[in-house]
Amino acid sequence: MLALVAEFSRWIIPALLLIIPLVAWVKRVKVYETFVAGAEEGFTTAIKIIPYLAAMLIAISVFRASGAMDLLVGAAAPLTRLLGIPGEVLPLAMMRPLSGSGALGLSTELIKTHGPDSFIGRLASTMQGSSDTTFYVLTLYFGSVGIKKYRYSLYTGLLADITSFLASVYIVIKIFG
Repeated sequence: MLALVAEFSRWIIPALLLIIPLVAWVKRVKVYETFVAGAEEGFTTAIKIIPYLAAMLIAISVFRASGAMDLLVGAAAPLTRLLGIPGEVLPLAMMRPLSGSGALGLSTELIKTHGPDSFIGRLASTMQGSSDTTFYVLTLYFGSVGIKKYRYSLYTGLLADITSFLASVYIVIKIFG
């Protein structure tokens, strides 16, 4: 199974770099012009989201500095211990819905401390790649297009974060045992 995962990982990016332009050519899409138009639209969106980004980064800093994250991790620790989930990954599970860069920093620390091939290193990598930054998406993307009522999106996003955390644990245990 590990050899299959390694071989798939090795060829997926080159395959995509070949397939995407090939499909565009078959569909007669002008790739360069489409790219430039998308980049222009992306730049406009980037300017619009700066206030939302600033507000979110300040809120995350307050959440971490106040000790609220440590309280949440401490409250969840008995349950995760019961499930056999290492407590070291709990801050990552809490940070991932809030901030991609903050979660990446925590993942880097975990991998540096425990090693990339350790259970915790593999779990951190799997969690990093299989979940999204729910609050980032809600504040920036929803805010930039003016969506004000996103209650169900929040519930769904947080449920997806919990599911991806549990699925990451399950997959890492099954594949890397």
